[in-house]
Amino acid sequence: MRERVIYGGIAGAIFLAFLWLGHLPFQLFVGVLAMIGISELFKMKGLEIFSFEGVLAMLAAFVLTVPMGTYLTFLPLDASWTCFGLISFMLLAGTVFNSDTYSFDDAVFPIASAVYIGFGFQNLVNARLDSINKVLFAIFIVWATDIGAYMIGRQFGQNKLMPKVSPNKTIEGSLGGILSALVVSLIFMLVDKTVYSPKSFLVTMILVVVFSVFAQFGDLVESSIKRHFGVKDSGKLIPGHGGILDRFDSMIFVFPIMHFFGLF
Repeated sequence: MRERVIYGGIAGAIFLAFLWLGHLPFQLFVGVLAMIGISELFKMKGLEIFSFEGVLAMLAAFVLTVPMGTYLTFLPLDASWTCFGLISFMLLAGTVFNSDTYSFDDAVFPIASAVYIGFGFQNLVNARLDSINKVLFAIFIVWATDIGAYMIGRQFGQNKLMPKVSPNKTIEGSLGGILSALVVSLIFMLVDKTVYSPKSFLVTMILVVVFSVFAQFGDLVESSIKRHFGVKDSGKLIPGHGGILDRFDSMIFVFPIMHFFGLF
């Protein structure tokens, strides 16, 4: 427990420091996190990280995360997606030049992994470009959902939510997580009224329910991936906490849906 608190505190302090810096340092930092997330998926599947597909998958996640067009002005505005597309073509080219051992199914895994991780982290970067408070708002929703679901589920949980995916999660815990997210969001929005701009207070409170549901769904998706590969944690980067995907699984789903509803 002591190790978990110490290393969790160090990891949190590093993340918050880069979040406060913003701009290119934060974007590069998140890009590196995306690459580490790819490496975790490759390890779970038993693939070599520094292989042709491993390097390209990490690069694909990186270019999706960092707004390439902002810094490489000779590239089009949608440079990140264009670069990702070109890297995907390179991965697919492996099915031509190495057709005996590398199939379409083999190419799909690194491409899908890069989309899963890169798209989520891209929207984390976009939220920071809007304001630091939008990022903190999402983080508080995720944390409140996790803590509320755990505490209510442990105390009152009776009915399993998704027993085949995550046996310990309950419907009561899920509802408790949503309620906890609403309470924390209410306090956050009363303190900082700009965080729900351009939406109204009431609309944002309704959206918080959606965000909390997506946070739980992101957690379940990663649980499903880990169960499929027979591992407990996605990695061992943060002692007592697991890997990058263990810490960002919910946020990977929350930031895109926040962007979809126009909060940034």
